[in-house]
Amino acid sequence: MASTTIKTINQACPTIYAYTTPNDSSKKGWVKIGRTYRDAKTRIKEQTHTSDTKYELLWSHDARYDGGEYFTDNDFHWYLMQCGIERGKFQHSGRLSEWFYFGLGKEKQAEELFKKFVFKDYSPIQSPAQGTPYQLREEQADAVERTLAYMKSGKEPADFLWNAKPRFGKTLATYDFILKGGFRHILIVTNRPAVANSWYDDFVKFIEWQEPNMFFISGTDSLKNSGALSREKYLENLDHTTDMDHDDFKQVCFVSLQDLKGSIFFGGDIEKLQWVAGIKWDLLVVDEAHEGVDTSKTDWAFSRIMRDFTLHMSGTPFKAIASSKFSAEQIFNWSYADEQEKKKNWDYEKGSNRYEEIPQLNMFTYKLSAMIEEKLLEGQTIGETTYDFAFDLNEFFSVEEGKTTFKHEKDVKKWLERLTKNEKYPFSTPALRKELKHTFWLLDRVASAKALAKLLSDDAAFMHHKIIIAAGDGRDLAEEAEDFVSNEKSYDKVRQAIAENEYTITISVGQLTTGVTIPEWTAVMMLSNVSSPALYMQAAFRSQNPYNYEKNGNYHKKENAYIFDFAPDRTLVMFDDFANKLLGDGSVSDKERPENIKRLLNFFPVIGEDEHGAMMPLDATQVLTIPRTILATEVVKRGFMSNLLFANISGIFALPKEIVDGILSELPVEKQGKKDMSASAVDLTGIEVDEDGNVVVSPETVINKQNELFGDKVYDISPVTDAIEHSLAEVPSNSHVPQDVTAKIVDVAMDLAKPIIVDTVKVGFELTSAQADKIEKKLKDAITEKITRVENENYQKQFEVKQKANEEIKVAEESLREDELESAIKEIEAKQQAEFDRLQAEFTKNLNETIKETIEEQKTEQVEEQARIKAEKNKDSKEEEIRGHLRGFARTIPSFLMAYGERDTRLSNFEDFTPEEVFFEVTGITEEQFRFLRDGGPYTDERTGEEKNFGGGLFNEIVFDEAIQEFLNIREKLADYFDESHEEDVFNYIPPQETNQIFTPKQVVRMMVQKLEDEDPHVFEDPDKTFIDLFMKSGLYITELVKRLFNNPVMKEKIPDNDQRLKHILEKQLYGLAPSDIIFHIATNYIFSFDTENRISREHFKCADTRQAVKDGKLDELLAATFDDLK
Repeated sequence: MASTTIKTINQACPTIYAYTTPNDSSKKGWVKIGRTYRDAKTRIKEQTHTSDTKYELLWSHDARYDGGEYFTDNDFHWYLMQCGIERGKFQHSGRLSEWFYFGLGKEKQAEELFKKFVFKDYSPIQSPAQGTPYQLREEQADAVERTLAYMKSGKEPADFLWNAKPRFGKTLATYDFILKGGFRHILIVTNRPAVANSWYDDFVKFIEWQEPNMFFISGTDSLKNSGALSREKYLENLDHTTDMDHDDFKQVCFVSLQDLKGSIFFGGDIEKLQWVAGIKWDLLVVDEAHEGVDTSKTDWAFSRIMRDFTLHMSGTPFKAIASSKFSAEQIFNWSYADEQEKKKNWDYEKGSNRYEEIPQLNMFTYKLSAMIEEKLLEGQTIGETTYDFAFDLNEFFSVEEGKTTFKHEKDVKKWLERLTKNEKYPFSTPALRKELKHTFWLLDRVASAKALAKLLSDDAAFMHHKIIIAAGDGRDLAEEAEDFVSNEKSYDKVRQAIAENEYTITISVGQLTTGVTIPEWTAVMMLSNVSSPALYMQAAFRSQNPYNYEKNGNYHKKENAYIFDFAPDRTLVMFDDFANKLLGDGSVSDKERPENIKRLLNFFPVIGEDEHGAMMPLDATQVLTIPRTILATEVVKRGFMSNLLFANISGIFALPKEIVDGILSELPVEKQGKKDMSASAVDLTGIEVDEDGNVVVSPETVINKQNELFGDKVYDISPVTDAIEHSLAEVPSNSHVPQDVTAKIVDVAMDLAKPIIVDTVKVGFELTSAQADKIEKKLKDAITEKITRVENENYQKQFEVKQKANEEIKVAEESLREDELESAIKEIEAKQQAEFDRLQAEFTKNLNETIKETIEEQKTEQVEEQARIKAEKNKDSKEEEIRGHLRGFARTIPSFLMAYGERDTRLSNFEDFTPEEVFFEVTGITEEQFRFLRDGGPYTDERTGEEKNFGGGLFNEIVFDEAIQEFLNIREKLADYFDESHEEDVFNYIPPQETNQIFTPKQVVRMMVQKLEDEDPHVFEDPDKTFIDLFMKSGLYITELVKRLFNNPVMKEKIPDNDQRLKHILEKQLYGLAPSDIIFHIATNYIFSFDTENRISREHFKCADTRQAVKDGKLDELLAATFDDLK
């Protein structure tokens, strides 16, 4: 097997060069100054060859300061402008170019200034250096222009989406939009607080010096030691300003979504951010709009923000586009393919390639099943081992509850061994591991991450790697992605580990997938069933960050980044989505679809396995077809006895017992390759499902179980009442309840609720301690949420009382005399205090009632939840039982295809190619019953007498049809039994239908035929000698005789013509009898597979069961009656 080629880092030499064009009169005194990683002359020729311009290279030098640090051409361009050197502009766009005017005869000044810049000599700068002037890239300018045009059109909704991949430069483009839009009050909300620094840094670098009256305001922890203002400091500045109108002040306010949702004014329970709710914002910017912003809590929070226009930004807004939230005119698209096309087709007349440092993504996709399964040996009973779990990465890497090792530990170890020793895989050699020094591995569960970390730590291949687990206390990927405090801690751990270790592996459970930059990462290992295209591609882009470093005096640059995936059936569908579902409004025609994939493949190659397991670049057609083909191939390899063939199993639970018994129970149970004819009938009683197949627990079941567990037990709530009164006595009646007081009330409520609910449910449902802990956590969350809700309602009422009192005082101050005012205010305050006291009493009462109601609700909810879990386990068990019966049917499919299959065979017409009596004989059900399972149909509900309709659809039609074609491909490929290079035959893929019809392995057949020759060395030399197979099962015995006779040298002399000799053998020398119609067609189709035009007679091969004739001693009579030439 050829080894995998991976190249992440290349040595480069950043060079600043300068040249003139002597023959161009318009450029007299002008010098072009650019940057390249290659030879300067080569780069200059690329810029000048199209116009046939002659150039004169003035100089080229390393782009590094005297201290060794590298810089860019933009850094030097800024220096030249600060020195008063005029910079040219492009005529058609007005954008700044890389041409600088030094004056005729003064061109050498460019090199003199370069040398000063290298030594950081800033004496030539004519005035104090300004902030950095910026120039948007074309796509950034386009995004700003389109957004401004839509905003100025006044169209509704007043929302615009920038669907732009990471590193688009959203912060700078947004600031340019802010300046051009003339906005004064701007609110930026992000789901990732860690990006606050990049927003502030760009504000200082590009905006602050241009807009001295614009301030950046944020209370984010990461900006506490920066120059960003707190809200209080900003207001203080306003109060102390005398020389300008307050209306001239502008504010860019940065708030995290977590802080926003935590505020009592936006649906939370903390008294903060009231000022956000009180401002009418000119612009709301929602950063990373694909993350966490489609929940009801988030929607409610955003609905409380008053604003004129909203700019949404996301790299992968699949949900927003799929839901048609934005029309095509509300979207600006900038994709990975757009970026890489710019990089490849850069117009060097515009200057240095701005995209040159961005690495190219490459995807390698492997079949996990091929890494862990053993090769099917000839003669091995097909289906004895099932690897369906290899198509579910979450299941493959799952850890059983309460354990610390993988459920499929043996197979995970086998996968790891292949990964580190087979040169096809990415970590198999020291050279490959050197290319992949720092990588990011994504798993679904925290327990799985810990188990894998243990295996990696014990593996010699990773002895030099530092393993970091990026996960908190959450259990799954979704929980971890939302744990932002833990995310920041994980980021710090990774940064420290990379600083201290040459090799690292970061195992993440959803953390660090978005909003962070780890430039050193060169690859992402996808080891979970990431079903969200947005999350998948965001995680994939983690390795694409530009990265360069110096080592031993040499400059190194990341050229390529990699994604390694082990679920190609899922991965390639994601790739298709990425190529097509982020374009415009997401609607793409069938014709455009492969073209978009082809375009993306130009810059994002996918390397996958061919049918022989060799790695090869995939084309657009393969990207679209391989997901189906992979599943179909696995189905065929398993003799069609794979759960991948089935769908919509839950629909069966709605069927009456008579139908289930009459169809399913007639099918044998296929379990791990062994057919069980004695299996009991399928009992589906007691399981109810809804229209979507979800389990339903009846209210009667819940009530009965609840009465059984709790009965009429009465519990004393007075301890809770006392605790509430005691806790609130310490809190002023006009203030919000502090968090520590809330925590005390929750603890007291839990002291009451835990023994009532948790302990009772644990015993009643025979739960483990870990399962009981889950219930306790849910119970505490529910009580906390209800108590918080009551507190929030009380606070809102307090707020209204305060507002009313303030308004009354304001009226009094405006209307009353000074001698009347004091008493009036005291009266208002007394009335306010009385209302506060009334609210406090009401609050105490509501808390008591809420806790009691919550305990009652949780009794029902927890019983219902445990009953549902129990019912789901029962349902899952029954579904597997149903699949067992369906596998019993599925094992017959290869036999049918071998006997009767044609290229037009599909699931929709499968029974049309099979004689009805044969179908029933082999499967145990009629064709009509099969059609009912496949297509559905009407039935009568035995309980109500109502006529209902069963939807059918128990088979996955796409996989079924694809598997049929795959089997027929194998049948054709292995049809030539004269070809001795075949290591297998088609019967390796056909499970036997009866125990006495097991196909004799080829090597056994060869031994049998060889024994004939051993007993009579001339047995295959006589053209008049005849042979018979009295009980054909596959035709292998006959074909082995055909080969021996056909290839015999004496036979060749007697019948030299190959066609004539073959015809003579099959029409004159060989006879065969098959015990059933299906076996007859299987055998003859194999024996005559080469004779597609029926030039050879089949008269010597008949369907007749010889067993009874042999038993009765009447075989000769049977043969004479069957064959005319044997009478």
